[in-house]
Amino acid sequence: MRTGSEPRTARSALRARFWLCVWGVVWAIFGTVAFALAGRPGWAAACGALWLVITIDMAMVLRHIHQGPHYQPGRDIPPYRPPENPHP
Repeated sequence: MRTGSEPRTARSALRARFWLCVWGVVWAIFGTVAFALAGRPGWAAACGALWLVITIDMAMVLRHIHQGPHYQPGRDIPPYRPPENPHP
């Protein structure tokens, strides 16, 4: 059922985002260690910063998953109703 408000009321595929975060953390850790051992501190710092960003995103995704159907609705939960008086 489409309501026309999908961009504002869209639901995120949180489990897919979680597994993408896991994949990203693995590669960020690998990059940090590999560049540190290769003597490239700038690239190691960049991978470390990316590792931090991915970890924060993963924490938010896990928090939303644990909050229940408001953030991770199942197939039996209908789409959110659009606001009655949308703001311009």
